[in-house]
Amino acid sequence: MLQEQQSLTAVERFAQRHAANDVPDARIYEDLIPLSKPGPGQQYGFRVDLDVCTGCKACVAACHSLNGLDEEEAWRSVGLLHGGSSTAPVQQTVTTACHHCLDPACMNGCPVKAYEKDPVTGIVRHLDDQCIGCQYCVLTCPYEVPSFNKKRGIVRKCDMCTDRLAANEAPACVQSCPNQAISIQIIDKARALEDAQAGFTLPGAPSPGVTVPSTEYVTKRAFPKNLLPADFHQVRSGHPHLPLVFLLVLTQLSVGAFVVEFLLRRLAPTFGWSLGLEPAHATHALVALGAGLLALAASIFHLGRPKYAFRAVLGLRTSWMSREILAFGAFAGCAALYAAFTWREPIFRFLHVPMPTGALFSEATERALGGVVVASGLAGVFCSVMIYVKTAREWWSGPRTAFRFFATAAVLGLATTILCLTAFGGGNETTRHAVIGLAPLLVFATAAKLCWEIAIFAHLADKALGPLRRTALLLKGDLRHELGVRLALGLAGGCLAPLVLAGFQNKQALGAGGVVIAALGFVTLVVAEVIERALFFRASSPARMPGSLA
Repeated sequence: MLQEQQSLTAVERFAQRHAANDVPDARIYEDLIPLSKPGPGQQYGFRVDLDVCTGCKACVAACHSLNGLDEEEAWRSVGLLHGGSSTAPVQQTVTTACHHCLDPACMNGCPVKAYEKDPVTGIVRHLDDQCIGCQYCVLTCPYEVPSFNKKRGIVRKCDMCTDRLAANEAPACVQSCPNQAISIQIIDKARALEDAQAGFTLPGAPSPGVTVPSTEYVTKRAFPKNLLPADFHQVRSGHPHLPLVFLLVLTQLSVGAFVVEFLLRRLAPTFGWSLGLEPAHATHALVALGAGLLALAASIFHLGRPKYAFRAVLGLRTSWMSREILAFGAFAGCAALYAAFTWREPIFRFLHVPMPTGALFSEATERALGGVVVASGLAGVFCSVMIYVKTAREWWSGPRTAFRFFATAAVLGLATTILCLTAFGGGNETTRHAVIGLAPLLVFATAAKLCWEIAIFAHLADKALGPLRRTALLLKGDLRHELGVRLALGLAGGCLAPLVLAGFQNKQALGAGGVVIAALGFVTLVVAEVIERALFFRASSPARMPGSLA
């Protein structure tokens, strides 16, 4: 290993100086850190001299060793840029770590306030003890800096060796670089904001306008226009985040079911829960409530430290995740109360107590409570949309994510209502008319959603290899089988099954056969939406910091 390391020019030169007792004076390291603290309107930032970086990865090794990182953990990495022509090729190594941004997305989105930005130095520190391991910062940081440590159940990141800087010593990466390619400088925040307007830091890297990073890359050379990260043309699928998949699908099913029922009872009373459909009404409320509670339970499995989940509302002022948790918490409570209200007569009969007849137990109270359930549920879905919009990924942009999430609520809400009507509506004329009326709506909603999803393939014609074209290539390539199954199940459950149900013209047909078809259609649609939501995560391919071919 030593022989291999010494074959690298920079390391070999550094080792030879030590062998010849030409040990650099300690003051050489003092030149790599400021001798004073940042003043008003200033903060610390990394400065990387690309002209002397050789990619020896001494900074990576030193950071790993001095910070006591686990085997699979790294807070600094080295990427590669290459370009030019066959006669004048260009290769450039790039060392990168946390950029300690002026407007850190990791801190803004954290639901438990596990990040803090030092008001003097500007260093963004992660508070390990506060973290619950929700990994939202991994999604919000455009530079993929925070990394989840499965062993510890938390996220960790570079803190610019704050303890060393406080003792006037250079950070590990700075002091270990044999060529002094990395240093700490004091930057002017106003200038950093101006520089971010140009929208460029390194070829292929995310736009600095999102978080305003403080790292400065300098060079005296003029790079060719085709200089790109070595891994620029590699299109990699992301993590499926299965607990989040079930959270999103089931919460939207629950909200959609309550919304469909709410609208059905007010806009189409002749097709609604009229006389004789009380069992369907009560069962529908329980099914919708059960889906919502199951969703909240599934979300716990995405946390590295679930026993501290109660902290998740601390970031209410800045975090959409905290707002989502609060909204769905209110939704679950109101939905439970509403479901109990729909069963008030059986409950009082079971208790052998006469049911009260006051205004508190009237139909007006039930309608008002249903309105609160719908409002809190829609607020929760909106917060879910904003969680992903705030990541600034094109695949998760506002219109795309909003249509996807609310369309899922509509599709699964209609399917749930049709199933409850078919199975518990008594098979009477009112049930038949309700199912026949809702089935075309389900077909239309499903078809619109499927068309919206496959519209991404229009970006295959894009000339630039942008994030949306990368997503289209993923769905056409590595994820094509999952997409095919999703489309087939969506058509079967959302189009074929309701059309068959709508074709029944008598109440006898809405018996056992109708229940089976409605149940199969419902299950098929749920599976299809679960696959679609997994693709929502896996097909996201945002811009990254330069990586290597390995």
